[in-house]
Amino acid sequence: MTQGRSIRLFLVDGTPNGLLTAEIMNWTGHVLTGPRTKLTELVQRPECGRTGIYFLVGPDLEGSPRPQVYIGESDDVRTRLKQHNRPEDKGGKDFWEKVCLVTSKDQNLTKAHVKYLESLLIQSAGELGRCKLVNGTAHEYINLPESDRADMAFFVEQIRTVLPVLGLDFLRGRPMPSHPPSILKPSPAASPKFVAEVPRYGIKAYGQELDGEFYVLEGSIARGTWTGVDGGYQSLYQQLCDEGVLVEDENKVRRFASDYAFTSPSAAAAVVSGRSANGRIHWKLEGTGQTYGAWQDQQVSAAASMSKEG
Repeated sequence: MTQGRSIRLFLVDGTPNGLLTAEIMNWTGHVLTGPRTKLTELVQRPECGRTGIYFLVGPDLEGSPRPQVYIGESDDVRTRLKQHNRPEDKGGKDFWEKVCLVTSKDQNLTKAHVKYLESLLIQSAGELGRCKLVNGTAHEYINLPESDRADMAFFVEQIRTVLPVLGLDFLRGRPMPSHPPSILKPSPAASPKFVAEVPRYGIKAYGQELDGEFYVLEGSIARGTWTGVDGGYQSLYQQLCDEGVLVEDENKVRRFASDYAFTSPSAAAAVVSGRSANGRIHWKLEGTGQTYGAWQDQQVSAAASMSKEG
C-alpha cells in the first residue's frame, strides 16, 4: 500500500471560493491558489514577492474537457501576474480564470531552480496530455549541479501530489495498465478487467479501474463514428480521434492506440459505443457477465462487512 500524506489547507478569507494555501508536512514548498477575481488580494500576499513557479488555468474555449494551462517562473511573481492580467492586445492573457503559485517557505529557491522546475513541469504536462499547454515548446534547462537537480525532482513530486487536491489534475500521472510496471515502481492495485461489446458493429473493448479512473485498454475496438445526439461526450470522442488515441481500423471501426483514462465508466462506454451509454450496465466483468455496477456494489458490501466485523 502507498503511504498516507498529510496536507494542510488554509482558507485565507474563510470561504471555499477564495484564496487558499496548501502545505505538505516535511516539505519546504508553499502553495497559494485562487480565482482571477481575487487577484487584487492575491498579489498583496508576501509569497508573490518571492521566486517561484506559477500556473495559469482556464477552460478550453473549443469545448474540450481539458483545461488550458500556462506554466511560468519568476523571481518576482507579483510583477509577472500583473503583466498576465493585462488585456490580450496589451501583452496579457485572457484565457485564465485561476492562478496557482508555488514558492518555498525557506526562500531557498533561486532563479536557476525555478527555470529548471519550469522546464521539468512543461515537459511533464505535455507528455501527460491532461491539458492544452499555452506555453508552446519547452526549453530544456539543465544548468544545475547534480545535487540541486535531485532536490528539484523531489520538489516536482510534491507539486504533483498537492495540485490534484486543489482540483488541478493536469500533472497527475497516468498509469498504463496494458504495460507491465517497473519492478522498482509497482503500480497501484487495479480492478479485474471489464468487457464492453456491441457485436453488431464489431465493437469489443476492455477496461480496468485504476487509481480512481476507468481505463480503456490499448487495442480495444470502438465505434467508427459518433452516432449519438450532439453534445455529451461527442467532443471527447472527436478529441481522441484528433489526437490519435482512436485510430481508424479495418471494418470501419476505431482502435485505441494506447491506454486512455476516463473520469467514469459511462464516459468510457460512450466513447466506445459512439453514443451515450450507462457504463455501470454496459461494462461486464470479464468471463462472468456481471455488470460493473453489480461488481462495485459487491466490493462495497464486502468492505462494509469487514469494517463492521473489525
